[in-house]
Amino acid sequence: MSLEIIRKEMLPAIEQALKAAVQPAVGAGQGELNAMLAYHLGWQGEGAMPRAAGKRVRPTLVLLTAWAAGGDWKNALPASAAVELLHNFSLIHDDIQDKSEQRRGRPTLWAKWGVPQAINAGDAMFALAHIALEGLEKTTSAAVYIQAARVLPRTSLQLTQGQHLDLAYEEMAGLDVEAYWPMAWGKTAMLIRACTQLGALAGGASGRILKAYMTFGEKLGLAYQVHDDLLGIWGVEQNIGKSIISDLISGKKSLPVLYALQQKGDFAKRWHNGHIQEADVRDLVNLLEKDGGRTYAREQATKLTGEALDALQAAKPEKEAGKTLAELAEELGRREV
Repeated sequence: MSLEIIRKEMLPAIEQALKAAVQPAVGAGQGELNAMLAYHLGWQGEGAMPRAAGKRVRPTLVLLTAWAAGGDWKNALPASAAVELLHNFSLIHDDIQDKSEQRRGRPTLWAKWGVPQAINAGDAMFALAHIALEGLEKTTSAAVYIQAARVLPRTSLQLTQGQHLDLAYEEMAGLDVEAYWPMAWGKTAMLIRACTQLGALAGGASGRILKAYMTFGEKLGLAYQVHDDLLGIWGVEQNIGKSIISDLISGKKSLPVLYALQQKGDFAKRWHNGHIQEADVRDLVNLLEKDGGRTYAREQATKLTGEALDALQAAKPEKEAGKTLAELAEELGRREV
């Protein structure tokens, strides 16, 4: 069965759960808002489904973890919808803050509808995430829902803190590699950890087993962000659906960049000269690779993925589910190729 269960069973169930989760936003005079939500989630507009929807990595992790913890993965569907909506809330706002005009190969929400209405759509997605989570009380128990309801707002705060650092770092000089990890922890790792935490709760895990699944998610989330950094510089633009030059032009302090700056070589000299234009990016990328940024980031991603898999093994997952989770983690680690 392995990863086939994701494609054949889980992904269709996730889409159904998401469509049910956005229904509270349907109402008189809300046609445009509903169209915006459906567009961003990949259901409508030019190029809709499957690429425009994204890979649904986070809700899949919720369901796989519930299964691995010994539960029925279908019981975790409300949590899977909640984390995907929370993730998409953050993407809508990130695109505005980063002035990104493309996501998943088509115009971002703000580029089509303008900033004010895109902010409203993002806020709606945030509220819908919390409403969706309420379904856990029916599929699991009131006790599980109460625990899960404590996870989502704390994760939202951590996401915001990580994004704050990401934006603040663009204007800061003298940062070293150690400054990277609090940003990556909040921006990405905490939501991935919430996925495995919510899934494990829905699957009936507690104590050391629950903590092991949380560690698995946290380490996997850090590795995921490092891979995103690599893709943002060395990825194939038509595959990732967004510009691969904008991060360097905007001054993003990704892990490869921070490492190379710390080496104080040719890359650091050019970076500190400033005024990086599109025509400069190719040479800058070559300097970044020469000064070890790409190699270091790859090594860190490999290390973190290994630590995630160790934590997964410590959680003693159900055999088939554990194998599928491990395969997914390793597949995510190949995204930079």
